[in-house]
Amino acid sequence: MRIIGLAGWSGAGKTSLIKRLLPLLVSRGLTVSTVKHAHHRFDIDHPGKDSFAHREAGAKEVLIVSGERFALMHELRGAPEPDLEHLLSRMSPVDLVIVEGFKQAPYPKIEIYRRENGKAYLYPEDPLISAVATDEPQAVLGRTAIPLDDTAAIAQQIMADAASIEQVISALRAGSVAPE
Repeated sequence: MRIIGLAGWSGAGKTSLIKRLLPLLVSRGLTVSTVKHAHHRFDIDHPGKDSFAHREAGAKEVLIVSGERFALMHELRGAPEPDLEHLLSRMSPVDLVIVEGFKQAPYPKIEIYRRENGKAYLYPEDPLISAVATDEPQAVLGRTAIPLDDTAAIAQQIMADAASIEQVISALRAGSVAPE
C-alpha cells in the first residue's frame, strides 16, 4: 500500500482533481482509496458532497474526518479527532491511498494551487511537497511544476512520489519522512 497527499487551500481544486484522477488510476488496474479531512461538520453520501463524488469516481473506500466524527461511519461523541496513523490503520489494503487534507502531517504531498485563490504557495514551507499542480507552472521554483489540467502527468507524479505505508507510519511516529 502506497500513500500520497494532495495539499492546498480550499478552492484550489483538490476534489475536482481527485474526481479526474480516480477513473484514470483505476483504469490502470490500481485499487485506490481516499482519506478526506473536513474542517467542519459533515454528513456523508449525499449527491454533491465530496465523499459521494470520491465513491462515484471509483474509490474503494472513502474515509472522511472532522473534529466530531469520521466515516467509515464512526461517531466520536466528544472524543478527540483521530490522527492520520490511526485512520490509515483502519483502511483495507489497496494499491494507493490519496489523502486530501492533513497537510501538516509528515507524508509526501503534491500541492494543488490556483492563482485566483490569492493565497501563498505551501511548498516553500513544506519540504515534503515534491511537486505543484497549478494553473501557473512557470511561477514554481525548486519543485516539479505540472499544469493543473494535465491529469495524466499528475497521475504519473503521484505514482513516482507515493510512499509505502510502512514508511509513512514510521514518519508519523518519528515526525518526518525519509526519502525512498
